[in-house]
Amino acid sequence: MSSRRAKKRQGGGSRKWLGRVAGMVGIGAFVVLVAGYAGVRKYLHSEGFRRLLSEEASRTLGISGSFAAFRWDGLQVDTPSFEASGEGQIRSIRAEKLHTEIGLGRVTRGVWEVRGSNVGRIEATLDARSGANATPPPVATTPEPNSEAKKNGWLPSEVDLDGLTIQSMSVRALTNSGEAAISDMQVEIKQAETKSAYRATIDGGRVSLPWKMVPTIELDRVKLRYQDGQAFITDATAQVAGSGRVQADGEWSQASGSYGLQGSMSDVPCADLLNADWAKRLTGKVDSTFSVVSHGKGPRLEGHLVVKDGVLTALPVLDSLAAYADTRRFRVLQLSEAQTDWKWEDGVTTLSRFVLATEGLVRLEGQLVVGKNGELDGNFRLGLAPGTLANIPGAETDVFLPAEKGLLWTPLRITGTLDDPKEDLTDRLIAAAGLRMFDVLPATGEKALKFTKSVIGEAPKVIEKGVDTLDKGLQAIDKAADVVGGVSGALDGFFGRDPAPPAEPPVVPPAEKLPPK
Repeated sequence: MSSRRAKKRQGGGSRKWLGRVAGMVGIGAFVVLVAGYAGVRKYLHSEGFRRLLSEEASRTLGISGSFAAFRWDGLQVDTPSFEASGEGQIRSIRAEKLHTEIGLGRVTRGVWEVRGSNVGRIEATLDARSGANATPPPVATTPEPNSEAKKNGWLPSEVDLDGLTIQSMSVRALTNSGEAAISDMQVEIKQAETKSAYRATIDGGRVSLPWKMVPTIELDRVKLRYQDGQAFITDATAQVAGSGRVQADGEWSQASGSYGLQGSMSDVPCADLLNADWAKRLTGKVDSTFSVVSHGKGPRLEGHLVVKDGVLTALPVLDSLAAYADTRRFRVLQLSEAQTDWKWEDGVTTLSRFVLATEGLVRLEGQLVVGKNGELDGNFRLGLAPGTLANIPGAETDVFLPAEKGLLWTPLRITGTLDDPKEDLTDRLIAAAGLRMFDVLPATGEKALKFTKSVIGEAPKVIEKGVDTLDKGLQAIDKAADVVGGVSGALDGFFGRDPAPPAEPPVVPPAEKLPPK
């Protein structure tokens, strides 16, 4: 009995000691946690933590930058700005009104959790010109001592950003073609499946590109993904000129600086792609595919363009053609087909497989290259309905020849510049009209010209008749020059210049008649 009581007393004493030890361990752990929290909190409020975040941000961006002084409220912190600059692809960044919260859930694993981050405004400048540093130079951080976290192994030295909201973001990009800009975007960034992967959504914003033919683009929504130095546009939708729509996707590599963007544009009014004068003359809507890729010294753009419901009107040249061809069909051209493949690279624009047509009346096919300084190099085929140029001698037999689509065809060469385009059709028509003029001379006229001195009695009347015929021939030549000048003038608008009015026909002095015998 006594031994049992002794064992019970001994067991009860052990449990008491164990309870006391557990209590002491708990108190000790609590003291350690409190002390640790106090130490962590003290570090969070120190300059060392600000420098740590500045170094992490600089390393991520590849440029040197720092945060302004922190203002703390518990574990929440605000700072008025972050500024950074460098010589790589990212030239400068300025962020204003930053707010975030520091989480301690992974402190024991050496990680500071940065969550609930919000930025009022960001402005950035990028350098996308060829020759710009594709690989960021080594980051020269502020000349302050290394952060306390790196000197004390018990403090986390790694930062994990779980997301970021940017109320307004504007980016200016320097390119070989000029300046591009995206302004007033709202951006939300969230961490993806892995630590180095993020997803971003952009709402709103206005895109301005350096090419005059591209109107301002109003962004609807853009979805992106970033991982291991590569960014992908998985989907982008936007508006152009109110009714126009754009859809695109693409990618960008931070290491090489290479990029690519492809998509389509639809229902963009012609008026938004042409100068003010031609916007009044060509109506319709434009659909086009497009791709933009980094290539050599700059981007290469290409695609296929179609004008829907196109109408060409109010052109002086059309009125001239209508008058000379004795038809009203040229006054307003309802375009049954208007399309071309297009490419822009290093300032040179190429239009290939170009087609402009009004069914049963006129058709233009070929290729045109517009050089950096506006020089033109075009090879076309021009087709007209039979009878269109019947009033010009030789036009429909020596210059235009029957071929496909029931039209009369002739080659057309375009040279010169945008300001002074030239074509070779006028000279060929004038030459043909001149040859045909001699074909229609009556036999008596030819004999009179050849044997004037022999046929004395009939010479005055015959020579006068020959002179009249020559005068009609000269008028035909003048008429041919005006008509062809009008046809070539119709192309001027597509070269970016206003068509010149038909030239005044040269004044032909009356032939001097021989005095009567």
